[in-house]
Amino acid sequence: MAYFDAASAVPLHPVARQALLASLDEGWADPARLHREGRRARLLLDAAREAAAEAVGCRPDELVFTSSGTRAVHSGVAGALAGRRRTGRHLIVSAVEHSSVLHAAESHEADGGPVTRVPVGRGGAVAAASYADALRPDTALACLQSANHEVGTEQPVAAVAEACRAAGVPLLVDAAQSLGWGRVEGGWSLLTASAHKWGGPSGVGLLVVRKGVRFAPPGPVDERESGRAAGFQDIPAIVAAAASLRAVRAEAAAEAVRLRELTERIRARVPRLVPDVEVVGEPVRRLPGIVTFSCLHVDGEALLHELDREGFSVSSGSSCTSSTLTPSHVLRAMGVLSEGNVRVSLPPGTPAEEVERFLAVLPAAVAAVREKLGAPAAAPVAVAGAGDALVVDALGKRCPLPVIELAKVIGNVPVGGTVRVLADDEAARLDIPAWCGMRGQEYVGEEAADEGAAYVVRRVS
Repeated sequence: MAYFDAASAVPLHPVARQALLASLDEGWADPARLHREGRRARLLLDAAREAAAEAVGCRPDELVFTSSGTRAVHSGVAGALAGRRRTGRHLIVSAVEHSSVLHAAESHEADGGPVTRVPVGRGGAVAAASYADALRPDTALACLQSANHEVGTEQPVAAVAEACRAAGVPLLVDAAQSLGWGRVEGGWSLLTASAHKWGGPSGVGLLVVRKGVRFAPPGPVDERESGRAAGFQDIPAIVAAAASLRAVRAEAAAEAVRLRELTERIRARVPRLVPDVEVVGEPVRRLPGIVTFSCLHVDGEALLHELDREGFSVSSGSSCTSSTLTPSHVLRAMGVLSEGNVRVSLPPGTPAEEVERFLAVLPAAVAAVREKLGAPAAAPVAVAGAGDALVVDALGKRCPLPVIELAKVIGNVPVGGTVRVLADDEAARLDIPAWCGMRGQEYVGEEAADEGAAYVVRRVS
């Protein structure tokens, strides 16, 4: 198998494995105790904290270890909001944040706190000016990821941090995807990350709170980790996380060049090899190893299974499957095609031969899924004298079937005629306009219907 899902988790780095095994014999004792075993454990913990702080670019006493990246995010958001409650409760997040940030925002909103969600462009990036415009006198905290987990787009953190600094508002940066590649530049106030994203063990997160940032730890305060992360520290895992972060940083510059060339190869060749494909995300300002594309008339889950049978482990940003019937919030915010979505994220060390093999099997895999779904090979030729107000009943049909049904009948209306697609699948709201853009047809808009919604499309050519 070729593992192409590094954006979810990276295999344990050899240095992490060595450090983990070595520290199992030395780091089991309570580092808060004064006996020999406790002092030995404390030395390991302090050394790991110093190594991680050097990699982040902060002071060791600003960094604490948590039980996960998600816990770091939740504690960071809650602690910063509580610390600035006298200023206000307004929270700013981008529309494409990781679910851990958005869940924290939803919890804050349910408790009566106002939340502003900053939109992104089609490449997935926010505009720094949009954050500046969202700042208010009662803004307590702003959050912005360093890079997107689904499409790899890098965000203008430094510019947003400067706008927040001028307004006296702290900025929390979710650096989970990018920290293995380098420091997050700019005057951010809080930072979170997760070790399993760079080849460390799972169950270790980082939370950095800069000196001077008002912060009130949520929940009962524990004497460990400056009161910001409760519970006994997993010292062997922490040591392995810090050691692997240092190791991957030493390799990052050369590996970034190599992986960027491989993902550029995928970005350039997939649209030529597979018809009706949209490559999404910023083409330049993106992480080295991530490339994401969506295939028209394809069920993403079925395509992932097809690729898995061919020996490739990839993921999808689209959640329009039998179990979760909504498209990815990232793709929805970007306004791009969500059906048939594939995220390829290459781990360090990926050989070029595996990428070539992926490009060789992808066209047949997509064709097989399209054939199973009965997708049309091309747009039909218009039928002379056909009616100009066709209605397609796609109620109860899930992504990508409403779009496939639309594609089958669009040729049955003359140029200027319309098709109304009745659908109750949430993904149709995103994918029908995207289909129109890819096929050169006009998306008129959405109308109310007795069930679901009616999406009106006018034939242009």
